[in-house]
Amino acid sequence: MPRRQGSTGQRHALWDAVVLGAGPTGLALAIALRQYALDVLIVDKASDTKREARASVVWQRGLEALRDLGCAEAFLHRGLPLECGEFHVCGSPAGVQELSMPHTAFPCPVSIEQDDIERLLRARLRDLGPDVRWSSEAVALRPGRDSVGIDLRGPGGNIRTVEARWVIGCEGSHSLVRRSLGLTFDGRQRTGLQCLQLNARPDWSHPGTPHRTRIFVNHRITLITDPVPGGATRFYAFRPDPDPAVEGPPDVAEMTRLVAAATGEETVRLEPTEPRWANRARFHDRIVPTLRGGRALLAGDSAHLWAPIGGRGLNTGLLGAHNLGWKLAAVHHGWCPEALLDTYTSEQRRTALDVMRAMRRNVLELPPGRAMLTALRLFLPTALRNRRAARRGALLLSDFGRHYRDSGLSGRRGARTGLRPGDRLPDFPLAGGQGGSLHGLLSYQHWSLLHIGGGEHHAMHAERLRELTRPYALPLRHRGVSLRAEPDAPLPEGTVLLVRPDGHLALRVPELDHRSPAAYLDRWSTRRPT
Repeated sequence: MPRRQGSTGQRHALWDAVVLGAGPTGLALAIALRQYALDVLIVDKASDTKREARASVVWQRGLEALRDLGCAEAFLHRGLPLECGEFHVCGSPAGVQELSMPHTAFPCPVSIEQDDIERLLRARLRDLGPDVRWSSEAVALRPGRDSVGIDLRGPGGNIRTVEARWVIGCEGSHSLVRRSLGLTFDGRQRTGLQCLQLNARPDWSHPGTPHRTRIFVNHRITLITDPVPGGATRFYAFRPDPDPAVEGPPDVAEMTRLVAAATGEETVRLEPTEPRWANRARFHDRIVPTLRGGRALLAGDSAHLWAPIGGRGLNTGLLGAHNLGWKLAAVHHGWCPEALLDTYTSEQRRTALDVMRAMRRNVLELPPGRAMLTALRLFLPTALRNRRAARRGALLLSDFGRHYRDSGLSGRRGARTGLRPGDRLPDFPLAGGQGGSLHGLLSYQHWSLLHIGGGEHHAMHAERLRELTRPYALPLRHRGVSLRAEPDAPLPEGTVLLVRPDGHLALRVPELDHRSPAAYLDRWSTRRPT
């Protein structure tokens, strides 16, 4: 239960954090904060979890974040693994993009619909504390130096004020937190593009394959089909927008015409599934100049928006919550200076801008004109057969290729090639009798100092590092590690890795360098009371 703040007037609940919005981003953030023992209130103006399918793919890095939140296994149980993407151009097969990735417990992305995503996250939230407070809308914020006052309007229209050390806006594009901070939502509406969606069972020439997504590219239309749990298929049709005044969801006849145009099959038939899910979406490309104003922060669609191609909005929101959770907890508990929260803004904003640029240039999913369609017919099959290009494509899709090398949290010393500070640490297999893999030694609840190598010589340096790091307040675990020798695991013995709670590398130095870890902790950690 939250602590109470006494006063001569009305008594207010004083929460460590209030999260506004119970979509996937808000739920994930509330889980992360509760795992760090913060008293968290999460509110939403809706009466219950959404009953809509919406986003449907969680990529590999998103699954690693969900593992840290304690619910990845539930997602794997409910979802369908996607092993590859099959491309067709002008009705002819063009090749296959493998989606699996090495050095992770989650080699494939998972197809799972948003109503299931929210249900599973909500179940995990209830494992850690109270449920969402539904039918409660935040109508005003009053930021102060040490807390924020939040006016909540309940189902009867009554206003109740709560106080929180921190408030995080995860309430979407019309965010009250963003407006209260006076932040612009820079960008513009993307004109000339719409996405039409339908869940259906198709009668067509492509056999049902539960672990394969298909992409059909034709003149001025791109169709993506994903298998979803229960045997249905999600159809996404990206096409120009000749009449922006049309706002309702597509009917079966319109969607059937689009599927026929993309595939070249005039005899295709679609049978919508129950409950029916159909949607017509148009998009904005927008981002805030900062994700923090004092004790108020933004996450997910409250901070950035773009076309929902490939589930990037969902996955970027989940990873943003994963990034913010441990940082906010560390500042709240006094383990780290407030400057740590500024790295959330810089890292998440950089990630969002990278995704936004990629979505604008995504020639494989946006509806092509004649010239682009001709280029795809000529060059896409060759590109898909190229192992290096295919590996790069899978790396980008998985989100494993995204990094924070330019972040202030990424130490500048270390290798200039290969694994560098700011990179996600791959889940390399361990050698000898250790068993398992590297991620099994990490935890979202603490930083990790990994010393690669064994023997008395390495043990001496490891003990010296323990002595150097003992005065610092942030939770830190030391582990000696022996890695199995592999061509793509170039971490020589005598390497020291400082790993953040979210699995990104903070520092890479040789074991003889005792000064760099101490200097890093001097900057990013407070010291324990003497």
